[in-house]
Amino acid sequence: MTESQEQNLSITLFKSHKQAKETSTLVHYMSSPPRADGGCGQLDEDNSSWYRVLRRTQWIWQGVDPIEMEEILANMAHSSHHRSSSALLDTVIGYRPGNWAYEWTAAGMQHQKRAKELEGEKAAHALYMASLYYSIAGYPHLKGDSLAVQAQVLANKAYQEANQHSSYTVKTIEVPYKGKTIKAFLHLPHTQNPLPVVMVSAGLDTLQSDMWRLFQDYLVPENFAMLTLDMPSLGHSLHWSLTEDSSCLHQAILDELPNVPWVDHHKVSLLGFRLGGHAAVRLSFLEPNKIKACVALGAPVHSILSDPSRLATMPKMYLDTIASRLGKKTVDVRSMTTQMQAWSLKMQGFLVGRRTSVPILALGLEGDPISSVSDNNLVAMYSQSGKAMIIPSKPLYDGYHKSLVSAIKWIKNELG
Repeated sequence: MTESQEQNLSITLFKSHKQAKETSTLVHYMSSPPRADGGCGQLDEDNSSWYRVLRRTQWIWQGVDPIEMEEILANMAHSSHHRSSSALLDTVIGYRPGNWAYEWTAAGMQHQKRAKELEGEKAAHALYMASLYYSIAGYPHLKGDSLAVQAQVLANKAYQEANQHSSYTVKTIEVPYKGKTIKAFLHLPHTQNPLPVVMVSAGLDTLQSDMWRLFQDYLVPENFAMLTLDMPSLGHSLHWSLTEDSSCLHQAILDELPNVPWVDHHKVSLLGFRLGGHAAVRLSFLEPNKIKACVALGAPVHSILSDPSRLATMPKMYLDTIASRLGKKTVDVRSMTTQMQAWSLKMQGFLVGRRTSVPILALGLEGDPISSVSDNNLVAMYSQSGKAMIIPSKPLYDGYHKSLVSAIKWIKNELG
């Protein structure tokens, strides 16, 4: 795509969104709304002036330039445009300077422009960065957020273009499911022979295209393929609302793997972040004969799901995201948080009786407000050869790295 075509695409996508609904106003509450600020315990920096939970460390680990990020956030903070909430800096209304989607999209376009001056892996890297910035522009990807939808279009196009420049191979895997088609991406270090494959899923506000650095830095050196999949109700899995059957799409993809020539379907492992970890653990109980190893990182599997009062105190962005994935536009907090009890893997009968034969590593970061130590211990207890591990969260960047090193080591050892 030429630079003029990129600019024209941006104009076409966003020209009618000067008065787009602001993200924080999309979900309505029947009674008292949850906390408006984005503070969420020890793993997040001070978010008191932001609707979105700012994941600075995660985004830097994924490749965002820290200086550029602070400039983007400063542009929002200094904007004089009208906000939906005067107390929250990232709530500038409409696609204009200071708006969350506008600022991150503008930065993404600079990376995409820079890619035109580069070749090979350097061009691919710039395009993957553009895709990541566009993805963050749509964060947390709520249904009905028109700016987020347009940002995702740009993210997908940049990701596809990056794949064309990369020396690695990315295949699209499409699987029919309930009248629609699941779309997953298979990332391959090479295609000389079938490779062990790691099926990766993130949480409810992260696109599968955000997982590129995990592949490049952690899986390629071990000669592993990476199969990514969006959680139900998000990204390419938007067609399906999320239910307590969090692993339904993963199971359909798992059933398809024997028909995929580039992977060794006898060597399948799972790696899930947040609710993606919930799905990975669940699938390890449903399909133990098809899975060799599983790692769940920061996965809520019981504690917070079974305690409506605790869940109700989460920041508004988190509750908005859950409501969006459930397909709700108007929410009764008490009813929704009580409904979440059905998502507990203990309530579902998985973490109470027979152990799964799949070796599961339950990883957590110290002080995590979403995934408790007791959750990790519970998962390890009901996995044969299971293990729970808590990684020090300070410095947080090192915590991310150590968690992934431990995860890949676990998978490698279990695959033999």
